[in-house]
Amino acid sequence: MQAAAKVMKVFVTRRIPPEGMKILSAAGECEVCLWDSDEPVPREELLKGVQRAHGLVCLLSDKIDAEVLDAAGPNLKVISTMSVGFDHMALDEIQKRGIRVGYTPDVLTDATAELTVALLLATARRLPEGVEEVKNGGWSSWKPLWLCGYGLSGSTVGIIGLGRIGLAIARRLMPFGVKRLLYTGRAAKAHAAEVNGEFVPLDTLVSESDFIVVSCSLSPETQGLCDKPFFSKMKSTAVFINSSRGAVVNQDDLYEALSSGQIAAAGLDVTTPEPLPTNHPLLTLKNCGPSPSSLNIVAVVLILQSACGVRKNSPFREREHGRANQNRKDATAEVTSTDGAHRGTNRTERPKGKP
Repeated sequence: MQAAAKVMKVFVTRRIPPEGMKILSAAGECEVCLWDSDEPVPREELLKGVQRAHGLVCLLSDKIDAEVLDAAGPNLKVISTMSVGFDHMALDEIQKRGIRVGYTPDVLTDATAELTVALLLATARRLPEGVEEVKNGGWSSWKPLWLCGYGLSGSTVGIIGLGRIGLAIARRLMPFGVKRLLYTGRAAKAHAAEVNGEFVPLDTLVSESDFIVVSCSLSPETQGLCDKPFFSKMKSTAVFINSSRGAVVNQDDLYEALSSGQIAAAGLDVTTPEPLPTNHPLLTLKNCGPSPSSLNIVAVVLILQSACGVRKNSPFREREHGRANQNRKDATAEVTSTDGAHRGTNRTERPKGKP
């Protein structure tokens, strides 16, 4: 008896862990085509890879526009992006073609929160600088004030964007003895009570916080939010952490604030571009610690399960069974998270949480 023919092609735009490949390979309906590299897929290879694909698994660095959709053709039914945000996709074009979009608003929450806290601690306590001093012989003897950093105990922490990730960060920081937790955003959050969060105007948060964590989504309102006036209001001893999107920060203004001593230090999980060129001015500063963004293996597995509809009650499997959105009369694309929640969105709306 012959094996059933594979009927769906899924193109994946980046090398994925073996666990993820096992998930896709186990879906008998899927023929998996992979750009087998840790580097971003070149544009011409992306256009070639999506041809006749039924599903596309992409990353934030992949621009999914009309050209890509045209190259894919009418077979394309679902796009799954390994990201919390989806501003790299032309949702208006996607909606016109009745394609479902999946993103991952929650599977990266723990990983991002843990990395943000680690980055904050390392930056505040000057750990990268200390490691370099040990390596290059700069540590000669004990000095009482050498490499003194800043502690969380008794401090005021300000979080810009107390969504899923912002709240997860706050939960992890409070046991360090944080005295006040300030946050700002579009509106006060009921869940802020869990961490005794105080909803305050942005200017208040910036001027009163010892640590500022940026965890908002990227939107026209937040692009370039952290600029020269922003940094000028910060304490000279304050530490700035960005784990949202690079475009939220004016990096030239950040460099000026750091190099002049206007603020104490910065830790960056995200930059523009990614990665920063090795000759970028920020990389010359001892008080600036960029780190590469990283995905949790659990997140990768969940994303890939959804892409092939192999998860129980997967919204993408429902899409293949006829729950199409071609006949929707509004001008929005149907966006589905990995928790099964459906969201209609247009180009100006963004999901909450990290970009």
